[in-house]
Amino acid sequence: MATSTGMSATAYQKRRRQLMRLAGNDAILVLPAAPERNRSRDTHYPYRPDSDLWYLTGFAEPSAVLVLVPGRKHGEALMFCRERDPEREGWDGPRVGPEGAVETLGMDDAYPIDDLDEILPGLLEGRTRVYYHFGRDTEFDLQLIGWLNRVRAQVRLGAQPPHEFLELGHLLDEMRLFKTADELKLMRRAAKISVEAHAAAMRAARPGIHEYALQAELEYVFRRHDAVPAYESIVGAGANACVLHYRANDAMARDGDLVLIDAGAEYRGYAADITRTFPVNGRFSPAQRALHAVVESAQQAALAQARPGVAYEAGHIAAVEALTEGLLRLGLLKGKLEARIADGSYKRYYRHKTGHWIGLDVHDVGDYRIEGESRLLEPGMVFTIEPGLYVSADDTSVDAKWRGIGIRTEDDVLVTKTGHEVLTTGLARTADEIEAFMADAR
Repeated sequence: MATSTGMSATAYQKRRRQLMRLAGNDAILVLPAAPERNRSRDTHYPYRPDSDLWYLTGFAEPSAVLVLVPGRKHGEALMFCRERDPEREGWDGPRVGPEGAVETLGMDDAYPIDDLDEILPGLLEGRTRVYYHFGRDTEFDLQLIGWLNRVRAQVRLGAQPPHEFLELGHLLDEMRLFKTADELKLMRRAAKISVEAHAAAMRAARPGIHEYALQAELEYVFRRHDAVPAYESIVGAGANACVLHYRANDAMARDGDLVLIDAGAEYRGYAADITRTFPVNGRFSPAQRALHAVVESAQQAALAQARPGVAYEAGHIAAVEALTEGLLRLGLLKGKLEARIADGSYKRYYRHKTGHWIGLDVHDVGDYRIEGESRLLEPGMVFTIEPGLYVSADDTSVDAKWRGIGIRTEDDVLVTKTGHEVLTTGLARTADEIEAFMADAR
């Protein structure tokens, strides 16, 4: 049974079963939909389903709760959702409804969301453990406590309330960290759309263009391919590239400026995340090229560590070494390599880590460390590699030619059985490739 999410209903059923197996037969798992968010007065932000609920159901409506009750004879996977309502659907669009949740989502049973208050206490009764994301939705936290208290009030009548409350992420984050073939198909699509979008922005670049015009080029490509921005697109010209989460996107790119674009498409819930830094006039200055080459060497060093059995942190360590070595060579740092790494001097120019997990969330779930040690990479993990260098525009301690240069290069990388695959391949990355691409575009 196919769904519009790019995955079959069977794939979601398989995930639900795996999660229930991990939770055990005396557990109950409760996953509410993300609430709608008010933008201003009576307008809302575009609705984005909760990633965990999406991962387990492919269901995209608000006002819903998934309840998993492992081993329950009358059905283990239950959905509470809005009923069909022709009047409301005329305003807000079609709803799946409880019947549709069984037919199209493969639920064992489904009920109107208004019946949750009546039915959930009975489902909690007799279960020893509750898995839930505590503290994420205060309003729902209070509702859940109310239902638990109703079961506790019946103890003298023989009711057995749950006595253990566990963080759902403990089980689910680990599942989501390893991407299936279905998920990788969608991630490759998100990556391909993002590559095309970055190429369109590079083609449009010219001195005098505003950052928001480049953002429009990117996001036009996203929407044209049925994707949306996975996060707020960062388009920073000149010294704005040194602001890591720059969001104004309203300055003009002047002749001689570099433009840093950090943007990715979200396709069927899955994110891509790419950064490129290029000269708005198509030619790097010697100083810009020198720093760009250092960032490139750091990315190559980190990529070399992207293979099974290597510690996740090894990529960051390799990138820091390459960046620090380059800074010393160019005279932006002084002294010995080991000493400058040990005392963290490089952090003046490189303040962030070299990557993060990516999937249904741009900064995706999953532990980076296990029992205090950096975890080892395994096939199916996907993460970004994003070294950068940022020289403040008002740093008078360095030669004027370096000031106000911000450079980052980022790609999405899948760990395979034998090494890695760069998902965001096919986009100019080195200074030579970027100059050649921009020359062709003109």
